Amino acid sequence: MQKITPFLWFDDNAEEAMNFYISIFKNASIVDLTRYPDEVPGLGGKVMSATFQLEGQDFMVLNAGPQFTFNEAVSFFVSCKTQEEVDHLWTKLTADGGEESNCGWLKDKFGLSWQIIPTLLGELMGDPNPVKVQNVVQAMLQMKKIDSVRLQQAYEQG
Repeated sequence: MQKITPFLWFDDNAEEAMNFYISIFKNASIVDLTRYPDEVPGLGGKVMSATFQLEGQDFMVLNAGPQFTFNEAVSFFVSCKTQEEVDHLWTKLTADGGEESNCGWLKDKFGLSWQIIPTLLGELMGDPNPVKVQNVVQAMLQMKKIDSVRLQQAYEQG
């Protein structure tokens, strides 16, 4: 297990969320799963806690009630090598009630925030030409899902 592992609190749908995330990422698996004993009223048989992996990163989930919910103060940044990967993750994570936001941010159907960002953005933003960088920033600010072709076009205008 990693020294630091994101721990996600769910009301009662941790197993559904975990299976959703595992279905989206190529390298994903359930590592460990503990269920509430059948004798626990209302929770018997449901996942109490579980550990799963996405692309080598461990995550833990817990079904613990509605006291806490997710917000944008914490998000998961996903670095994507290709536009195809951006498109795939964006489509899957916004499906069934997910919400698009600006500049590559989204919320999935469970309310968890993600940043789906092509590596090209960082490369273009690292250019020493401030005009090129400003053009890229302005293009990005107009986007919900980041579009690498539009970023590259903006960069080349500088």
